[in-house]
Amino acid sequence: METKRFVVGLGEALWDCLPEGKKLGGAPANFAYHAGQFLGQENTLAVSALGEDSLADETEASLKEHGLNYLMPRVPYPTGTVQVTLSGDGIPTYDIKENVAWDNIPFTPEIEEVARNCKAVCFGSLAQRNVVSRENIHRFLDATPADCMKIFDINLRQQFYTKEVIQASLRRCNVLKINDEELVLIGRMFGYPGLDIENKCWLILGKYDLDMLVLTCGTNGSYVFTPGQETPKVEVADTVGAGDSFTGSFCAAILEGKPVAEAHKRAVQVSAFVCTQNGAMPVIPEEMR
Repeated sequence: METKRFVVGLGEALWDCLPEGKKLGGAPANFAYHAGQFLGQENTLAVSALGEDSLADETEASLKEHGLNYLMPRVPYPTGTVQVTLSGDGIPTYDIKENVAWDNIPFTPEIEEVARNCKAVCFGSLAQRNVVSRENIHRFLDATPADCMKIFDINLRQQFYTKEVIQASLRRCNVLKINDEELVLIGRMFGYPGLDIENKCWLILGKYDLDMLVLTCGTNGSYVFTPGQETPKVEVADTVGAGDSFTGSFCAAILEGKPVAEAHKRAVQVSAFVCTQNGAMPVIPEEMR
């Protein structure tokens, strides 16, 4: 593999099995796809693991269809799925199947080479629920260059996280992406529930020596905190489900050298657009690039 400076989505690769059919999901591929729309897909990569099954073939076909590069070794576990069922009043419940391929991401020489030539990587807590992937995600992060942008998009799911996993991730990242609900949970977990939202953000930023903390608050807008300054709140339509497009386009803008405020504005525009589209990987219009 030739040396490049890669932008990587690292973690779960899975299919959401919905009542109307299945669709490819997983934050890492969505992040890499959206970063690639600005940086060029040749520089972006989704890293995970697939099973030795037909669903793995379908995953590869879907990634290729979206022009997305991937490094997903086959392992002797089923390709990941999430069973989504809707209650009578349309509330979804998720059964994220355990002991699947992405719980067992290997640290191959190819993956190590990508880590050593990585300029940005986005990872979350879900893919760290199993010790194999957790240790290999840490190995990947520890192998990246000193100037690599390491985004912890915390993404708390069901019971699949612990205080220890979150602390280890915070120590390895330099950018934290979190939403207001997750911030409440983290505040309780870390023992500072009394602080207001802003002070919690400043506390985490300082305690873990972060370069940036990105806070999204659904319809109440979003904020970016950096040491010594906070970018003004950006008003936003509800962008539930478009978080990966927000993170991917924000990361791309920072890598392009844009000021934080401009990167923030772009991320809000892109995620609002994605909310109006069908599927998580629409083509971003030319005027937004």
